[in-house]
Amino acid sequence: MGKKRSGGGLTGSQQAAKFLGVSVLSGVVLAGMAIPAAGALGLAAKGTVEGFDEIPANLKTPPLSQRTTILDAEGGLIATVYSRDRQVVPLTAISPYMQKAIVAIEDSRFYEHGAVDLKGILRAVNRNAQEGGAAQGASTLTQQYVKNVFVEEAGDDETKVREAQEKSLGRKIRELKYAIQVEEELGKKKILENYLNITFFGQQAYGIESAAQRYFSKPAKDLALEESALLAGLVQSPSRYDPVNDTQEAMKRRNLVLQRMADIKDVSQAEADAAKAKPVTLKVTKPKNGCITAVKGAGFFCDYVKNSFLTEAAFGKTREERAKVWNQGGLTVRTTLDPQSQDAANESIKDHVYQEDSISTAVTMVQPGTGRVLAMGQSKPYGFGKNETVINYSVDKRVGGSNFGFQVGSTFKPFIAAAALERGMPPTKVYGAPNKMDYPSPIPKCDGSQWVNLPENGKLATAENETEDEIGPYALRTAMEKSINTYFVEMIGEIGLCPVIEMTQKLGVVPAAGTKLPEAPSIALGSAELSPLTMANAYATFANRGVYCTPVAIESITDAHGKALAVPKSKCDRAMSQTTADTVNTLLRGVVDSGTGERAGLTDRDNAGKTGTTDSRHNAWFVGYTPNISGAVWVGSGGAKKISMENIEIGGKNYDKVFGGGLPGPIWKDAVTGALAGREAPVFTTVSIPDPVVPGAGSNGGRPTTSPSRPAKPGKPGGDGKPGGRPGGQTAAGTTVGATGGSTGGTGDDPEDPGQFPGFPGLIGGRDED
Repeated sequence: MGKKRSGGGLTGSQQAAKFLGVSVLSGVVLAGMAIPAAGALGLAAKGTVEGFDEIPANLKTPPLSQRTTILDAEGGLIATVYSRDRQVVPLTAISPYMQKAIVAIEDSRFYEHGAVDLKGILRAVNRNAQEGGAAQGASTLTQQYVKNVFVEEAGDDETKVREAQEKSLGRKIRELKYAIQVEEELGKKKILENYLNITFFGQQAYGIESAAQRYFSKPAKDLALEESALLAGLVQSPSRYDPVNDTQEAMKRRNLVLQRMADIKDVSQAEADAAKAKPVTLKVTKPKNGCITAVKGAGFFCDYVKNSFLTEAAFGKTREERAKVWNQGGLTVRTTLDPQSQDAANESIKDHVYQEDSISTAVTMVQPGTGRVLAMGQSKPYGFGKNETVINYSVDKRVGGSNFGFQVGSTFKPFIAAAALERGMPPTKVYGAPNKMDYPSPIPKCDGSQWVNLPENGKLATAENETEDEIGPYALRTAMEKSINTYFVEMIGEIGLCPVIEMTQKLGVVPAAGTKLPEAPSIALGSAELSPLTMANAYATFANRGVYCTPVAIESITDAHGKALAVPKSKCDRAMSQTTADTVNTLLRGVVDSGTGERAGLTDRDNAGKTGTTDSRHNAWFVGYTPNISGAVWVGSGGAKKISMENIEIGGKNYDKVFGGGLPGPIWKDAVTGALAGREAPVFTTVSIPDPVVPGAGSNGGRPTTSPSRPAKPGKPGGDGKPGGRPGGQTAAGTTVGATGGSTGGTGDDPEDPGQFPGFPGLIGGRDED
């Protein structure tokens, strides 16, 4: 007998010589495998030596695809995702019974032969000759492993999978040569380990660890004799011997494995008989894959994490490369999701909007100064069932959101104010702001051209306020608190469209569909269709005193080997001066103190925000923030059918009309209150905005009564590094330069309504009610 290696079997060169000798001398081996005389390589027995030598000897083993674990900011499990549910484990973590069972039934001479079992081949040749077909194969466990490598490399490509499994001479010869290489390089124990980790066991379980968890809800190291025999029997035909669907067939196969183990003395006959007498007892763990299994209602956040990975160039040059890394799996993804904030968002949603309601709501919260996405929830859960959806209403289309986003109404007005303030406009600016007006024309655009209000059907496009008694002149503070439409239209008419477009670009305000904002004065009334994440993150810039930070959802990633991947961090740039941001904060504090967002106002900490309601009340918004959290709440119809939120029941409550301050505002208030419970309460740095003299103002327009700034409760000492901490260098004490005036004109009903805009570009031709 030829000399053996310590791992068992002949050396690679001896094995090749032995195999080739038999093949070339008689051709019996190849013929006996019941494979055509000429296969993919066109190799007849006569040319086998030359063809065999031409096959590359280097088998490139692809890394095994595994499950990816997505965690929240505190390390809690959000979801497990995978293209193949597999957990790679060392041989020491696999039950000895399992190791013996798989060898006994698949290749009982595994430790005696090399890569090719000539005795087995001859046995198969004889059996097949007697039965006139391919009744018995001759593949060793090593050859099976090689075939599985090719199948794994093929991934989900059905054509490549078929090629990896085809019964052809060419594939068989490649398989044999690579098996020789594997035996030479790895040795028996490593081959067995690899085989048990790569093999498919049915029920979406790849590898023995996942199989043990799937069928018995235990780790592979704890598998008993009868359990090991059952799993070993599955390999030949996972569907035929599936114990979940056919217990009797699975038991027959299991008992066959047990008897084989006894025949080769791996266990005693008594042990085998005792195991045979036991019924098939399963403790099945159903397959759990993908964001649909996410906990804490974080399915949409999970989906956002995946899509963020697939769109981030740091993880691969092309989307295909990034998808390959994601599908390969084995990653541990630590995210920015804050459990407390997520729970608070979920509870607020459930309290105000029911899953079965005709309309939906989405809530998104981010941390100013870091861009960290803290929470993301919807009233209709992530899923494919009734009153469920897999469309993420909180984000842009490119990362799994709706096709267009949602019109934002008057929540766009702070961007116009910021653009004007940056150009030196005083915060005491007064405009005539009539109840109704034609759009000013012409208005300069960024490319040097002008927008012109052209008549349609003989009429110019007009803007008007919500109620007839909203008649100017108004000053900026009152106009913001009461959300006066014509005021902001006049402001755009003075500064032009380009400063507004440039400001929104600095704030990351991009339509959800990936298009550009329309350069038309209709943007003053929120005709642009944006996502809640975009709005929450833009408002976070005000909270961060003018510094914009790109949103991020991924904190860190480690691969299957524990190696850290480079993860892009939030990029922060100044979008406006501190003075401008502080002024906007002062203005928007007035909105929640006594303006249209009064119902959203918090009593225990500084906060600010803006309401918005769109044409026919198809969408209602509240976007608000404190110095350490920013959140956007959208309520509306997410599907193709637009629903007017008038005379409607939502969350068990009847609404005559839904306003931004009437439903989204309270949702925001409850969500943010819960998110910040027990956390710091830093304060804004505000500015003094003198009360201008506004002659001839109607309906108290422009003559606000001065009220002291609402004091915030003292913050906790020190920062905890959580959403309640101080972002962007915010001090606990803050700085107040002057007091914020409040308007007595706010009713809390969010009254704001611009009128008709026939043929107006970018506008839906109705009322932008707020």
